Amino acid sequence: EKEKEELKKKRQSYQARLMNVKELISKKEGDEVALKKELEKIENEGKELDRQENELLKREKKAPWNVDTISKPGFEKTVINKKPPRKSAEDLTEEEREQRMKQFVKENEKLCKQYGMLRKYDDSKRFLQEHLDLVCEETANYLVIWSINLEMEEKHDLMAHVAHQCICMQYILELAKQLDVDPRACVSSFFSKIQQCVPEYRQQFESEIEGFKERIQKRAQEKLQEAMAQLEEEEKQERMGPGGLDPADVFESLPEELKACFESRDIELLQKTIATMPVDQAKYHMKRCVDSG
Repeated sequence: EKEKEELKKKRQSYQARLMNVKELISKKEGDEVALKKELEKIENEGKELDRQENELLKREKKAPWNVDTISKPGFEKTVINKKPPRKSAEDLTEEEREQRMKQFVKENEKLCKQYGMLRKYDDSKRFLQEHLDLVCEETANYLVIWSINLEMEEKHDLMAHVAHQCICMQYILELAKQLDVDPRACVSSFFSKIQQCVPEYRQQFESEIEGFKERIQKRAQEKLQEAMAQLEEEEKQERMGPGGLDPADVFESLPEELKACFESRDIELLQKTIATMPVDQAKYHMKRCVDSG
Protein backbone atom coordinates (compact mmCIF):
# COMPACT_ATOMS: atom_id res chain seq x y z
CA GLU A 1 0.00 0.00 0.00
CA LYS A 2 2.91 2.34 0.75
CA GLU A 3 4.27 1.81 -2.77
CA LYS A 4 0.84 2.51 -4.24
CA GLU A 5 0.51 5.77 -2.29
CA GLU A 6 3.98 6.89 -3.41
CA LEU A 7 3.11 6.19 -7.04
CA LYS A 8 -0.15 8.11 -6.64
CA LYS A 9 1.73 11.16 -5.30
CA LYS A 10 4.26 10.92 -8.13
CA ARG A 11 1.42 10.74 -10.69
CA GLN A 12 -0.25 13.87 -9.25
CA SER A 13 3.07 15.74 -9.26
CA TYR A 14 3.76 14.58 -12.83
CA GLN A 15 0.36 15.79 -14.10
CA ALA A 16 0.74 19.18 -12.42
CA ARG A 17 4.27 19.71 -13.84
CA LEU A 18 3.24 18.50 -17.29
CA MET A 19 0.27 20.86 -17.33
CA ASN A 20 2.40 23.81 -16.18
CA VAL A 21 5.11 23.30 -18.83
CA LYS A 22 2.58 22.78 -21.66
CA GLU A 23 0.80 25.95 -20.60
CA LEU A 24 4.06 27.96 -20.64
CA ILE A 25 4.91 26.61 -24.11
CA SER A 26 1.43 27.38 -25.48
CA LYS A 27 1.64 30.95 -24.11
CA LYS A 28 5.24 31.28 -25.38
CA GLU A 29 6.52 32.34 -21.97
CA GLY A 30 10.18 31.69 -21.13
CA ASP A 31 12.97 29.93 -23.05
CA GLU A 32 11.19 27.73 -25.59
CA VAL A 33 14.16 25.38 -26.12
CA ALA A 34 14.62 24.85 -22.37
CA LEU A 35 10.90 24.34 -21.90
CA LYS A 36 10.76 21.70 -24.64
CA LYS A 37 13.69 19.86 -23.03
CA GLU A 38 11.87 19.99 -19.70
CA LEU A 39 8.69 18.69 -21.39
CA GLU A 40 10.62 15.77 -22.89
CA LYS A 41 12.11 14.98 -19.47
CA ILE A 42 8.67 15.04 -17.80
CA GLU A 43 7.13 12.86 -20.53
CA ASN A 44 9.91 10.29 -20.01
CA GLU A 45 9.12 10.35 -16.29
CA GLY A 46 5.49 9.66 -17.24
CA LYS A 47 6.53 6.58 -19.24
CA GLU A 48 8.54 5.33 -16.27
CA LEU A 49 5.51 5.90 -14.02
CA ASP A 50 3.37 3.88 -16.46
CA ARG A 51 5.89 1.03 -16.28
CA GLN A 52 5.99 1.08 -12.45
CA GLU A 53 2.19 1.17 -12.19
CA ASN A 54 1.85 -1.76 -14.61
CA GLU A 55 4.41 -3.74 -12.61
CA LEU A 56 2.50 -3.07 -9.40
CA LEU A 57 -0.78 -4.11 -11.01
CA LYS A 58 0.76 -7.38 -12.25
CA ARG A 59 2.06 -8.17 -8.75
CA GLU A 60 -1.35 -7.44 -7.21
CA LYS A 61 -3.09 -9.72 -9.71
CA LYS A 62 -0.71 -12.55 -8.83
CA ALA A 63 -1.19 -12.03 -5.07
CA PRO A 64 -3.09 -14.91 -3.39
CA TRP A 65 -6.63 -14.11 -2.27
CA ASN A 66 -6.12 -14.69 1.42
CA VAL A 67 -7.30 -12.79 4.48
CA ASP A 68 -4.22 -10.55 4.50
CA THR A 69 -4.47 -9.35 0.90
CA ILE A 70 -8.26 -8.97 0.79
CA SER A 71 -8.28 -6.94 4.00
CA LYS A 72 -5.74 -4.44 2.67
CA PRO A 73 -7.37 -1.02 2.00
CA GLY A 74 -7.97 -0.45 -1.68
CA PHE A 75 -7.37 -4.04 -2.75
CA GLU A 76 -10.96 -4.63 -3.81
CA LYS A 77 -10.92 -1.59 -6.04
CA THR A 78 -7.65 -2.42 -7.75
CA VAL A 79 -7.94 -6.18 -8.15
CA ILE A 80 -11.17 -7.92 -7.15
CA ASN A 81 -13.55 -5.26 -8.41
CA LYS A 82 -11.32 -3.58 -10.93
CA LYS A 83 -13.52 -1.41 -13.13
CA PRO A 84 -12.98 -1.00 -16.88
CA PRO A 85 -11.75 2.43 -18.08
CA ARG A 86 -14.52 5.02 -18.26
CA LYS A 87 -15.64 5.61 -21.83
CA SER A 88 -15.38 9.16 -23.13
CA ALA A 89 -18.66 10.87 -24.06
CA GLU A 90 -17.72 10.70 -27.76
CA ASP A 91 -17.65 6.88 -27.61
CA LEU A 92 -21.13 6.59 -26.07
CA THR A 93 -24.46 6.21 -27.82
CA GLU A 94 -27.15 8.82 -27.16
CA GLU A 95 -28.91 6.35 -24.85
CA GLU A 96 -25.69 5.62 -22.93
CA ARG A 97 -24.97 9.35 -22.52
CA GLU A 98 -28.48 9.92 -21.21
CA GLN A 99 -28.15 7.02 -18.77
CA ARG A 100 -24.76 8.25 -17.55
CA MET A 101 -26.17 11.73 -16.98
CA LYS A 102 -29.15 10.35 -15.03
CA GLN A 103 -26.86 8.28 -12.82
CA PHE A 104 -24.52 11.24 -12.27
CA VAL A 105 -27.39 13.53 -11.25
CA LYS A 106 -28.78 10.87 -8.93
CA GLU A 107 -25.43 10.57 -7.16
CA ASN A 108 -24.18 14.18 -7.31
CA GLU A 109 -27.09 16.63 -7.65
CA LYS A 110 -26.69 17.94 -4.11
CA LEU A 111 -22.95 18.54 -4.59
CA CYS A 112 -23.52 20.20 -7.99
CA LYS A 113 -25.98 22.62 -6.41
CA GLN A 114 -23.56 23.35 -3.57
CA TYR A 115 -20.85 24.19 -6.10
CA GLY A 116 -23.28 26.26 -8.16
CA MET A 117 -24.13 28.42 -5.14
CA LEU A 118 -20.52 29.21 -4.13
CA ARG A 119 -19.42 32.81 -4.61
CA LYS A 120 -15.70 33.05 -3.81
CA TYR A 121 -13.05 31.60 -6.11
CA ASP A 122 -11.13 30.16 -3.15
CA ASP A 123 -14.27 28.38 -1.94
CA SER A 124 -14.95 26.98 -5.41
CA LYS A 125 -11.35 25.82 -5.76
CA ARG A 126 -11.36 24.14 -2.34
CA PHE A 127 -14.75 22.51 -2.97
CA LEU A 128 -13.72 21.04 -6.34
CA GLN A 129 -10.43 19.79 -4.94
CA GLU A 130 -12.39 18.02 -2.19
CA HIS A 131 -14.86 16.61 -4.75
CA LEU A 132 -12.73 15.91 -7.83
CA ASP A 133 -15.41 13.67 -9.35
CA LEU A 134 -17.36 16.86 -10.09
CA VAL A 135 -14.68 18.08 -12.51
CA CYS A 136 -16.38 16.63 -15.59
CA GLU A 137 -18.74 17.35 -18.51
CA GLU A 138 -21.76 16.08 -16.56
CA THR A 139 -21.41 18.86 -13.97
CA ALA A 140 -21.21 21.49 -16.72
CA ASN A 141 -24.29 19.99 -18.42
CA TYR A 142 -26.22 19.93 -15.15
CA LEU A 143 -25.41 23.62 -14.52
CA VAL A 144 -26.60 24.54 -18.03
CA ILE A 145 -29.96 22.82 -17.45
CA TRP A 146 -30.27 24.39 -14.00
CA SER A 147 -29.54 27.86 -15.44
CA ILE A 148 -32.29 27.45 -18.06
CA ASN A 149 -34.80 26.36 -15.42
CA LEU A 150 -33.91 29.31 -13.17
CA GLU A 151 -34.38 31.74 -16.07
CA MET A 152 -37.76 30.17 -16.88
CA GLU A 153 -38.72 30.71 -13.23
CA GLU A 154 -37.64 34.38 -13.63
CA LYS A 155 -34.88 33.97 -11.03
CA HIS A 156 -32.55 36.08 -13.14
CA ASP A 157 -29.93 36.94 -10.49
CA LEU A 158 -29.55 33.34 -9.37
CA MET A 159 -29.34 32.23 -13.01
CA ALA A 160 -26.51 34.71 -13.58
CA HIS A 161 -24.63 33.34 -10.58
CA VAL A 162 -25.00 29.68 -11.60
CA ALA A 163 -23.99 30.68 -15.14
CA HIS A 164 -20.73 32.08 -13.73
CA GLN A 165 -19.98 28.78 -11.98
CA CYS A 166 -20.85 26.89 -15.15
CA ILE A 167 -18.37 28.91 -17.22
CA CYS A 168 -15.69 28.26 -14.58
CA MET A 169 -16.25 24.53 -15.03
CA GLN A 170 -16.24 24.83 -18.84
CA TYR A 171 -12.95 26.78 -18.71
CA ILE A 172 -11.35 24.06 -16.58
CA LEU A 173 -12.49 21.37 -19.03
CA GLU A 174 -11.29 23.39 -22.02
CA LEU A 175 -7.92 24.04 -20.37
CA ALA A 176 -7.50 20.30 -19.81
CA LYS A 177 -8.38 19.59 -23.44
CA GLN A 178 -5.85 22.12 -24.74
CA LEU A 179 -3.07 20.76 -22.52
CA ASP A 180 -4.11 17.12 -23.01
CA VAL A 181 -4.23 16.42 -19.26
CA ASP A 182 -6.78 15.20 -16.74
CA PRO A 183 -9.27 18.05 -15.99
CA ARG A 184 -8.81 17.43 -12.27
CA ALA A 185 -5.19 18.56 -12.61
CA CYS A 186 -6.35 21.94 -13.99
CA VAL A 187 -8.47 23.14 -11.06
CA SER A 188 -5.66 24.94 -9.25
CA SER A 189 -4.22 26.41 -12.45
CA PHE A 190 -7.56 27.89 -13.58
CA PHE A 191 -8.39 29.55 -10.27
CA SER A 192 -4.85 30.91 -9.93
CA LYS A 193 -5.07 32.41 -13.40
CA ILE A 194 -8.53 33.96 -12.93
CA GLN A 195 -7.56 35.45 -9.56
CA GLN A 196 -4.44 37.08 -10.98
CA CYS A 197 -6.81 39.28 -12.98
CA VAL A 198 -4.77 39.39 -16.18
CA PRO A 199 -6.88 41.97 -18.13
CA GLU A 200 -7.07 40.01 -21.39
CA TYR A 201 -7.99 36.76 -19.67
CA ARG A 202 -10.52 38.45 -17.40
CA GLN A 203 -12.13 40.29 -20.33
CA GLN A 204 -12.45 37.07 -22.34
CA PHE A 205 -13.88 35.28 -19.30
CA GLU A 206 -16.50 37.98 -18.63
CA SER A 207 -17.41 38.03 -22.33
CA GLU A 208 -17.98 34.26 -22.24
CA ILE A 209 -20.29 34.64 -19.24
CA GLU A 210 -22.36 37.37 -20.93
CA GLY A 211 -22.66 35.35 -24.13
CA PHE A 212 -23.65 32.27 -22.15
CA LYS A 213 -26.34 34.20 -20.24
CA GLU A 214 -27.77 35.51 -23.51
CA ARG A 215 -27.97 31.96 -24.88
CA ILE A 216 -29.63 30.79 -21.66
CA GLN A 217 -32.21 33.59 -21.86
CA LYS A 218 -32.96 32.76 -25.50
CA ARG A 219 -33.33 29.04 -24.79
CA ALA A 220 -35.53 29.69 -21.75
CA GLN A 221 -37.80 31.88 -23.88
CA GLU A 222 -37.99 29.17 -26.56
CA LYS A 223 -38.89 26.53 -23.96
CA LEU A 224 -41.60 28.78 -22.51
CA GLN A 225 -43.06 29.32 -25.98
CA GLU A 226 -42.93 25.56 -26.63
CA ALA A 227 -44.70 24.93 -23.32
CA MET A 228 -47.39 27.51 -24.14
CA ALA A 229 -47.92 26.02 -27.61
CA GLN A 230 -48.24 22.55 -26.09
CA LEU A 231 -50.73 23.82 -23.50
CA GLU A 232 -52.81 25.54 -26.19
CA GLU A 233 -52.81 22.34 -28.25
CA GLU A 234 -53.93 20.30 -25.24
CA GLU A 235 -56.74 22.77 -24.51
CA LYS A 236 -57.75 22.67 -28.16
CA GLN A 237 -57.89 18.86 -28.08
CA GLU A 238 -60.09 19.03 -24.98
CA ARG A 239 -62.49 21.42 -26.79
CA MET A 240 -62.79 19.22 -29.86
CA GLY A 241 -66.36 18.24 -30.68
CA PRO A 242 -67.57 14.80 -31.81
CA GLY A 243 -66.74 15.66 -35.42
CA GLY A 244 -63.16 16.61 -34.58
CA LEU A 245 -63.61 20.40 -34.97
CA ASP A 246 -62.61 23.11 -32.50
CA PRO A 247 -65.68 25.21 -31.49
CA ALA A 248 -63.55 28.37 -31.30
CA ASP A 249 -62.25 27.90 -34.86
CA VAL A 250 -65.77 27.13 -36.16
CA PHE A 251 -67.27 30.18 -34.45
CA GLU A 252 -64.64 32.48 -35.97
CA SER A 253 -65.45 31.11 -39.45
CA LEU A 254 -69.21 31.87 -39.19
CA PRO A 255 -70.83 34.80 -41.03
CA GLU A 256 -71.49 37.78 -38.74
CA GLU A 257 -75.28 37.21 -38.73
CA LEU A 258 -74.82 33.63 -37.46
CA LYS A 259 -72.28 34.77 -34.86
CA ALA A 260 -74.89 37.21 -33.52
CA CYS A 261 -77.41 34.36 -33.15
CA PHE A 262 -75.03 32.19 -31.13
CA GLU A 263 -73.81 35.10 -29.00
CA SER A 264 -77.40 36.06 -28.11
CA ARG A 265 -78.44 32.38 -27.78
CA ASP A 266 -81.62 33.35 -29.68
CA ILE A 267 -82.96 30.16 -31.32
CA GLU A 268 -85.81 31.97 -33.13
CA LEU A 269 -83.36 34.45 -34.63
CA LEU A 270 -81.08 31.56 -35.65
CA GLN A 271 -83.95 29.82 -37.47
CA LYS A 272 -84.91 33.02 -39.32
CA THR A 273 -81.28 33.70 -40.27
CA ILE A 274 -80.78 30.19 -41.66
CA ALA A 275 -84.02 30.50 -43.65
CA THR A 276 -82.68 33.60 -45.42
CA MET A 277 -79.34 31.96 -46.34
CA PRO A 278 -78.65 29.89 -49.48
CA VAL A 279 -79.36 26.22 -48.65
CA ASP A 280 -75.82 24.97 -49.35
CA GLN A 281 -74.25 27.65 -47.10
CA ALA A 282 -76.75 27.01 -44.32
CA LYS A 283 -76.08 23.25 -44.45
CA TYR A 284 -72.29 23.79 -44.49
CA HIS A 285 -72.22 26.07 -41.44
CA MET A 286 -74.76 24.09 -39.42
CA LYS A 287 -72.91 20.80 -40.05
CA ARG A 288 -69.67 22.39 -38.80
CA CYS A 289 -71.51 23.67 -35.71
CA VAL A 290 -72.81 20.15 -34.97
CA ASP A 291 -69.36 18.55 -35.55
CA SER A 292 -67.76 21.03 -33.12
CA GLY A 293 -70.34 20.20 -30.43
